[in-house]
Amino acid sequence: MLSVVKQKLLLQYLPGVGAGTFWKLMERSPSALSILNSSPEDFADILSDEALDMLRAFQHQAENSPLFKLMQADLEWVDNHNIELLDTDHEHYPELLREIKRPPPILYVAGDSSLLSFPQVAVVGSRNPTPSGRGSAFEFSRELASAGFAITSGLALGIDSAAHQGALAAHGKTIAVLGTGIDQVYPQRNKQIADQIVQSGGALVSEFPLGTGATPANFPQRNRIISGLSYGTLVVEAAVRSGSLITARYAIQQNRELFAIPGSIHNPLAKGCHQLIREGAKLVEDAKDIVDELQGFLRLQWEQLNLDKVADEPQQSEIVATEEEATILEQLGYEATPIDVIAERTQLPVGDVMACLLTLELKGLVANVGTGYMRLKPNPIPDLSFKAN
Repeated sequence: MLSVVKQKLLLQYLPGVGAGTFWKLMERSPSALSILNSSPEDFADILSDEALDMLRAFQHQAENSPLFKLMQADLEWVDNHNIELLDTDHEHYPELLREIKRPPPILYVAGDSSLLSFPQVAVVGSRNPTPSGRGSAFEFSRELASAGFAITSGLALGIDSAAHQGALAAHGKTIAVLGTGIDQVYPQRNKQIADQIVQSGGALVSEFPLGTGATPANFPQRNRIISGLSYGTLVVEAAVRSGSLITARYAIQQNRELFAIPGSIHNPLAKGCHQLIREGAKLVEDAKDIVDELQGFLRLQWEQLNLDKVADEPQQSEIVATEEEATILEQLGYEATPIDVIAERTQLPVGDVMACLLTLELKGLVANVGTGYMRLKPNPIPDLSFKAN
């Protein structure tokens, strides 16, 4: 019997079936399997004639049909290249993305799929930024990654590239959402950045089937995923008709935070940001403005990622779940120690230190006292226990 993922893949391989059409089909039928087994004529108002013919051929020829062979060939490629397939019921399918209107039925992921559920900030903007805009994207992303956020962008030239590079420079995590199939890198000159993202523990993500090229219609569709994965979207530089404003609109529709960096009134690439600010986007001048705004989301997300409720009281050895947490805890006393000092002592990336400190704080082992972190005695009757990711 076909797995649920294979059922959904077969539907998505029908010509003209993207996320929108997929969910229209699902509104009419209880499952992907029931659609595959139903009379094609039941969906004649949704599917093209070519798609209907392919569905009929599948029903008559099963594994010998062109549709099934296409799926099998792609699954072999996915297996050979360590690509993970996440449908909306998969444990690693991000909850934030599941909440949006018509989410991607299937995600192709190269790299660490669990990262998709980490707290993220999207950083987007012009493909042809000014040097100042490029520098802002890099610095904001570097500082946000150091604060514990994953940086999500679209691997395009300009602001996207600077955002990914800023996160990598901080030894943080970054996610690239593609407007092509996962087997394509566009633009090709960003292949090195794509490789660095995966090698550094980040992820490449696509909703498009293998072999999907870079067509103009794909990128606005891709943008809803960039904003949908993220608690907030930062627009760095954008003209009034910039595609980045599409991402901003999606962020608003998805009830996510929207930030924009102001610029010179003489810079055409500042006009889109100024328009967003007039419409209610938060004006930001440094990364701390965003961290302060999203700090609550960051703590909540780490709690969801790391906490399991238990009835029994855990010992401290059970609470400290990773070597990194133990190493950091050893460096803390009962007076405040700044984060950069902790990073220097432990030789760990600042982003990893920040993430561990947030986890330890939630466990009641450390406290943020403004000037740094200090050690606390474990609560005698803790309510929560932690497990390693």
